[in-house]
Amino acid sequence: MDLKFRNHFLNQWAKYFGNAELPITFFYTEDPGQVAKAAIPKGWSCIVSELALVRNGRSLAWNVNSLSCGGSQRYFGYNEKMRPNFEYFLSYGIEDKMEGERYIRTPEMVKEMMGNMRCIPAKGKYIVFKRFDNLTPEDEPVAVIFFATQDVLSGLFTLANFDQADGLGVTAPFGSGCSSIVHHPYFENEKENPRAVLGMFDVSARPCVPKDRLTISIPMKKFKKMAGYMDESFLITASWTKVRDRINKEI
Repeated sequence: MDLKFRNHFLNQWAKYFGNAELPITFFYTEDPGQVAKAAIPKGWSCIVSELALVRNGRSLAWNVNSLSCGGSQRYFGYNEKMRPNFEYFLSYGIEDKMEGERYIRTPEMVKEMMGNMRCIPAKGKYIVFKRFDNLTPEDEPVAVIFFATQDVLSGLFTLANFDQADGLGVTAPFGSGCSSIVHHPYFENEKENPRAVLGMFDVSARPCVPKDRLTISIPMKKFKKMAGYMDESFLITASWTKVRDRINKEI
């Protein structure tokens, strides 16, 4: 990470979004170095809940052993397989054997959906999450993840469309909470014109975040452009000043 860019964005964030929560980032590495390794959970744990530590400023590295949820193992690129009968688990279950989550109408639709999903070729043994202000020159983040309130989200959504004549600078694919902040942004970042990913609609992950938070995960390629547009965008208008003032009152 170019520290000049990092510091420039931090100044711009304070200028236009006041005291709003700083974003976090992720990247893959073979050696996390001085970054602490996440503890191995004693039982099942959702990575979205564990990321609260990162949001509060603690950098952490996870690997397949410290990811206790099979979903995060798959969506982070460590395991292509899903749990047995996953197509029933995500739909209506198996009578007298498994209660389904009923997120997708039929098992056949689940199979089709999963068959169309690529798996991340995890380039390192660890996936590291850091808050943006903790990035170092050696770090190469894939995406920037905002846990945003409605007002903050409106600003980021609008900025993501600032250079889009088609108005489609943001996508909101169905998926788990962890897939919306890692899997989908990872593959968007490979595109010539990547989109920001709106997420955290996963009902199972909702209890892991405050009720007024969604996520918008911005591929690094797009994020750098967005940061460069801030001073010429709606953020300098009186309309946004009213929203920014309300953001600061809510903190």
